[in-house]
Amino acid sequence: MLIREATRADWPAIWPFFHSVVAAGETLTYPLDLGHEDAQGWWFVQAPSRVVVAVDESGTVMGTAKMNRNHMGNGSHIAGATYLVDPAHSGRGVGRALCEHSVAWARAEGFRAMQFNAVVETNIHAVRLYRSIGFDVIGTLPEGFHHPTEGYVGLHIMHKAL
Repeated sequence: MLIREATRADWPAIWPFFHSVVAAGETLTYPLDLGHEDAQGWWFVQAPSRVVVAVDESGTVMGTAKMNRNHMGNGSHIAGATYLVDPAHSGRGVGRALCEHSVAWARAEGFRAMQFNAVVETNIHAVRLYRSIGFDVIGTLPEGFHHPTEGYVGLHIMHKAL
């Protein structure tokens, strides 16, 4: 697996799984009806933020990550990230590779910590992955997420010192 800088030319490969994950409404706080153009604008952030893709040996995009400052001003020393893995490639270490890559990026850029603002507590695979990489749940917003089948569930705030 190779993780490389994403370009707008990657969007046609990202959009189908981006759309399916967002529209499912189970893991991200994005609008469920986010359209193609708006989604592309949300995902492809400006520098110094960064967007990468994980590709297999044939160049197939298996997942993507968006890395950015979590806060501005006096909080700009904290990084954040969002990950999307194509469900067709889940269970192959794509999410782990993207998460580890973003932690390395944040360290190299001089961030002091990483914070995930909204990890849905029922997203047990993501919570387990982030914990295995050294993130801790530092708080949970009760009923902060309206899951389509589980009802109102908590949103974890997760943190890792760098």
